[in-house]
This record gives sequence, structure tokens and C-alpha cells, in this order.
Amino acid sequence: MKIAMGNDHSAIELKNIIREFVEEKGYEVIDFGTNSTESCDYPVYGEKVGRAVASGEADLGIVICGTGVGMSLAANKVKGVRACVCSEPYSARLSRMHNNSNVLAFGARVVGSELAKMITEEWLNAEFEGGRHERRVNMLMEIENR
Repeated sequence: MKIAMGNDHSAIELKNIIREFVEEKGYEVIDFGTNSTESCDYPVYGEKVGRAVASGEADLGIVICGTGVGMSLAANKVKGVRACVCSEPYSARLSRMHNNSNVLAFGARVVGSELAKMITEEWLNAEFEGGRHERRVNMLMEIENR
């Protein structure tokens, strides 16, 4: 399984930690993030990850900026992306189970590396339940088509 990852200048260190973490779990990582500490524009990287997921180049995506909010907003502008910002594992797990999220976002200035690993692990291990949740996810996709 391929994971697209993107980050801005505030999240280089955490991106590298999470990249190593997911690679150790057997995932292939496609790195769309910056490796420069110079200020950069997070929408560029959020869009790159979103497009990789939407096109099928990657199965899932992880985006990291200062809060996770900006990156999630950028990724969610791409049709077919359901990005969620998670600062704890429970929301991460349920975002996959109930919302079929395909991009995970969190903030390097909000969560530490160990919590980020727990969030990532719960998110990656969860599976979409379908059923009543599928109808709601379909409703979200219909909104994109209006």
C-alpha cells in the first residue's frame, strides 16, 4: 500500500518520524513535502497529496503542517478527498470507520511524535464499516458534484 505524505516547513521533523514509522509497518511512502525550513505555502503540498490519493497514485495520504488545519483544507479541495484533522487516536480511527477518510492531517505544533504515531496507527488499522455510514459518505460525494 502506498501512502502519500506532504508537509510544510513547520513539520519536517515530524514528517520524517512518521515516514519512518509507516515504512517500518511495510507501507511505501511517496514524499510530496518540503525538506527546507524556509517558509513555504502549505496549500501546494496539501494539493499534491490530495491529487495523488484522488488519482490512485497513492492509496492514502498523510499531511502535516503547524496545526493540520491548512493542509486538510487544501487536500479537501481535491474532488474525492476526505481529509480529517486528528489530534488524538479515537477520532482518527472513527474517521476511517465512519467517514472513510483517505487523508489524515495533524499538526506538528499540536501533537508530539509519540501521539502522532498512535494517531497514525489507529487511522491505518481502521477500516470503513460501510452500512449506514456509506449512505452518508455518498452524500458527501454528492455535495462535490453540485
